[in-house]
Amino acid sequence: MRSHLNVPSHTGLAVLCGVALAMGIAATPARADLWNHKTILTVNQPIQVTDTVLEPGQYVMKLFDSQSDRQIVQIFNRNETHIIDTVIAIPRERLVPRGHTVFTFWETPPGTYRALRTWFYPGENFGSEFPYPKHLQQIAMATTTTQSAANTTQNEAQAETNENNQQAETAPAPQPEQQPEQQPEVAQNTAPETPAPTQPAPPAELPKTASPYPAIGIAGFMLLGLAGLLKLRRTA
Repeated sequence: MRSHLNVPSHTGLAVLCGVALAMGIAATPARADLWNHKTILTVNQPIQVTDTVLEPGQYVMKLFDSQSDRQIVQIFNRNETHIIDTVIAIPRERLVPRGHTVFTFWETPPGTYRALRTWFYPGENFGSEFPYPKHLQQIAMATTTTQSAANTTQNEAQAETNENNQQAETAPAPQPEQQPEQQPEVAQNTAPETPAPTQPAPPAELPKTASPYPAIGIAGFMLLGLAGLLKLRRTA
């Protein structure tokens, strides 16, 4: 009776030990992944991690096994038989952790590969930020300089147009030639002019008030004088 009761108890103990052993084996790689943040990265189109181009395929990203520096990122091939690149990243914090891996990318110029910016492991507040590719920095600076020059030229042209418009608005409009003002004719109620009184015309001859004899005498003396002068000329 007792031996029959002890059999199931030993069987249950063996089962519990087996489950615990299995749980321990499964927990080992989980703890390793939590430490090195092992992540499988699947790339569908070429991307850049700093200055390294990753062609389409699968890659393994892990943190370097270091207690002091947790921002050394290693990139392996899918089988982890070859290290493709080792990058010294910058720590980056996020306020709300997510339950899945999050990748973000830099904004790159048109015609270039997408550049990986940040990598956050599930449930972690701190992640890794990858520096912007150096050659893309030169392209971005050249693009920014060209755009700035184009914007400056456009702004100058716009300012000149605005100035011309302002001058056109402030310039006085041409005034039409002024015609001489005509004084309005004002009718005046003036009285008709009264003709001045006419003076009587003087008489053609003086009135005869004296005798004609004194004049006759004077004429006689003049004739005598002329006769005497004629005689003197003849005798001479």
